[in-house]
Amino acid sequence: MFLLGVGSLQLFVQSNWTGPPVHLKLQEFLPPALLQKFSEPKMLHAAILKVLVLDGESVYTLTSHPILLLIARIILVNSRHKLTSLQTLSWWTLRCVNIHQQLLEERSPELFTLAQTCIKEVTEAETLFTGGESWHLAVQFHLECAYTFLYYYEYKKAKQCFSTAKDITKLQINLTGALGKRTRFQEKYVAQLILDVQRTDEFLLPHSELSPAPTPLENLTMNYDLNDDTVLNEIKLADADQYQIPDLCAEELAVILGICIDFQKNNPIHKLTEEELLAFTSCLLSQPKFWAIQTSALLLRTKLEKGSTRRMERAMKQTQALADQFEDANTSVSERMKIFYCCQVPPHWAIQRQLASLLFELGCTSSALQIFEELEMWEDAVICYERAGQHGKAEEILRRELEKKETPGLYCLLGDVLKDHQYYDKAWELSRHRSARAQRSKGLLHLRNREFRECVECFERSVQINPMQLGVWFSLGCAYIALEGYEGAAKAFQRCVTLEPDNAEAWNNLSTAYIRLKQKIKAFRTLQEALKCNYEHWQIWENYLLTSTDVGEFSEAIKAYHRLMDLREKYKDTQVLAILVRAVVDGMADRTGEVATGLKGKLQELLGRVTSRVTNDGEIWRLYARLYGNGQNDSGEDIEKSLQCLTKAHKCEIQSSDWEKDVSSFKEVVKGAIEIAHVAIKCSKNKSNRQEALQILSSARLNLRGLSSKAKQLFVDVTSNEVHSEIADEVTAMDNMIAELQELSNQLRDQC
Repeated sequence: MFLLGVGSLQLFVQSNWTGPPVHLKLQEFLPPALLQKFSEPKMLHAAILKVLVLDGESVYTLTSHPILLLIARIILVNSRHKLTSLQTLSWWTLRCVNIHQQLLEERSPELFTLAQTCIKEVTEAETLFTGGESWHLAVQFHLECAYTFLYYYEYKKAKQCFSTAKDITKLQINLTGALGKRTRFQEKYVAQLILDVQRTDEFLLPHSELSPAPTPLENLTMNYDLNDDTVLNEIKLADADQYQIPDLCAEELAVILGICIDFQKNNPIHKLTEEELLAFTSCLLSQPKFWAIQTSALLLRTKLEKGSTRRMERAMKQTQALADQFEDANTSVSERMKIFYCCQVPPHWAIQRQLASLLFELGCTSSALQIFEELEMWEDAVICYERAGQHGKAEEILRRELEKKETPGLYCLLGDVLKDHQYYDKAWELSRHRSARAQRSKGLLHLRNREFRECVECFERSVQINPMQLGVWFSLGCAYIALEGYEGAAKAFQRCVTLEPDNAEAWNNLSTAYIRLKQKIKAFRTLQEALKCNYEHWQIWENYLLTSTDVGEFSEAIKAYHRLMDLREKYKDTQVLAILVRAVVDGMADRTGEVATGLKGKLQELLGRVTSRVTNDGEIWRLYARLYGNGQNDSGEDIEKSLQCLTKAHKCEIQSSDWEKDVSSFKEVVKGAIEIAHVAIKCSKNKSNRQEALQILSSARLNLRGLSSKAKQLFVDVTSNEVHSEIADEVTAMDNMIAELQELSNQLRDQC
């Protein structure tokens, strides 16, 4: 019975993943009573697909021979309690779960729970991996677990499994630089990024005969050369022997592929990331031995190369070859099945979909549409028509398909095209209130129309059916924020970051919800997680700056301000700078109880950088002066620096418009000028060079004289010819200070 389940699963994989297509006659192995109940094969096919629906997520309609998966599922999942004596049962159940999940539109919580149970059972079956001869089984199992965790957003657990598999093989895998040439006309060798793979201390794995034997090269998918007139097919290294990759077995190659996929999932989409991934694919393709590894590596390379003008042609040819290989009847199925479950090869329709997407990006819209329609991928076909501006055609094909058979998925797509709620309601009723997609789509339409309350209701229903919908949790959180329901928003974004821990936007929005809920420490920690995921997002850094300042993490606030200036050249936030200066000058305690005075040097460095970029803000110059003591301490250097900053602040103020016409503004400028005069007197006394001291005093005196003259011109009573009473005190103070400065200058001249 167990072998029937395994055999059915293997045949199902051949039918939909490896090829060549399997030709089955249902009447040969199904009871006549069942065949009579479903007079047409299409009816039986539809009924089986309906049974395979889980958590409200539909199964791909053109799945070949789903009866095979159903048989495998009945034996390996539903009847597993009767087969507990078999050691590898849970492992095969895990494989069945992974295959089933790839047919569903979204992740299934039910399948994930079962997968976790299987992983636990196999891990606890100690006898399975004991002894030197079972290392290859242990590697395969850990790789399969890693891909399962990766698919369900459990990135940390996935990384642990990949790391365990690598440790068993004793491989050292490092991205490194080596001198080499990349183009035909390159004369000098320059540093190139490559993958260096070595075995620890030349360690050789025992019982290598138990590892699958390599597949003959003619049975592998052809790896097309680049054939470019400039770029070489592969990097030509100056010292190729130094970086010679050892002869790797199936499990070792699968480990390198796994680490590559993990690297891709845990790094942002960036040109550097692409180059690093291409180094992995070059390494894997340098040893073509197994169909599953070759196919996975070539698929990844085509995705990375499609954006390059020099490599796009190869990407197109390679994708076409990968799509065509499914129909090749000359190849051995057993060869293609080697190491298959350790590589996460996509089903054949996913490869054809990638081909169609590439054709569409190249402008071959009709060819892309033909493939999408043949695959009955109506959503992709609709997107094609919509982007091409043929909205009527998109509606036409959906109505045509609905005439053949009404399905919730087609009604949802029609709702997407026409932006009409009635079609989502029809899909919801047709699914007997089990279609997570119907409520998801209806909620998104409400969100677009800014109908947030109705949108929340739809999303809540959708995640109740399937709680593993990352996008829905995110949109639900956004809708709650719009309604000011911050507790609901926090819960939704918390689910987002649980499902996908490297979602920077979700972390940022979660921090916003916490701030609104007055949970500022939680917000601070949340923003730290957001920045780990996205170091380039200036809005997250700004939120981090404000939150750090708010909770008293002054050192982090200074770091955040520096980063914002890296990202936005003339960034300024005077309010934050004022708080930081006050904290340092007044010796305030930070969140940990440390006195902020110790940050004086770091803050001086920051303000020096800010004032070099933003030179026309008087308030920032005054803060800078305050940090140096406003000329009130005993350090000659600090007094001189304060004088420079106060003078620049004063210049910024008198360059602003209309300060002369407003009495209060004029008084503020006068107050600043008198302060400069006091600091100038103190600074002159510290100068050993009398000429420099005289220059400082003269500059302050001239500044005050100009202001005094201006006051007597602008604020004089015409009848009495006297200065207005409201500014008389300031004028008297200026005149007295001018006299004092003159006297000090005379004394200095007498000493010369």
